[in-house]
Amino acid sequence: MCSLYRPHCCLCWPTLLPRLCRRSATDKLLCSIKAHPNWPLYADVFDHPPKRLVARCPIWADSTPVDQSAQWEEDYLSVAVVNSHLVCDPTIQQPGSDLLCHSWTLLNRFCTGQGPCRANMHKWGLTSSPLCDCKEQQTIGHTVDLCPITKLDSSLLSLHEADDDAISWLKMTATNAFAK
Repeated sequence: MCSLYRPHCCLCWPTLLPRLCRRSATDKLLCSIKAHPNWPLYADVFDHPPKRLVARCPIWADSTPVDQSAQWEEDYLSVAVVNSHLVCDPTIQQPGSDLLCHSWTLLNRFCTGQGPCRANMHKWGLTSSPLCDCKEQQTIGHTVDLCPITKLDSSLLSLHEADDDAISWLKMTATNAFAK
C-alpha cells in the first residue's frame, strides 16, 4: 500500500497515506530493534531517559502497532471526501489506474470535482471568463452532467469504473473541452 498515490484514487488526500506509511515503517523498525537487544540503539529506545521537553514526541512514545489498511479505511470513512460514494474500498487499486498518466489524472480530476475547468481557471486568474462554449459556467459537474456539448451519456459512476465508453469520452471530449 505504500506505493504513494497512483494505485489508489485521487479521492484520497495526500497527507494521510504518508503518515500511515511512516507509522508502519516506524513499527517495523521498533520490532527490528526489539529483536536485537545487543544493538547499542536498543538501550536508547527501550531504556531511554524520561522526557524533559513537553513538545518532544519520540518514536517509542506510541509503540502500539498499527494495521495500515484498516487505519487507512477508518480514516477515509471518517472524513468528508467529495464523491466518496464512488469508492467502495480505498485500500484496493482503483479502476483506470492502468491508464496513461494524463488520462489517469484527468479521470481523477472528474471524480474529485477539481481540475482545470474554466470556472476554476477564472477563479485562479488564468482565463477571462468562467463560461463554457454553451454559455453556462463550466465546472467539472457541468462538463460531465449538464453541458449539451460535452455531456457524458452515462454517469460519473461509469467514469469512475473506467468503462470503455467513459474512457473514450474522457480522451476525446473532455480533453478537448479543457484544452481551450
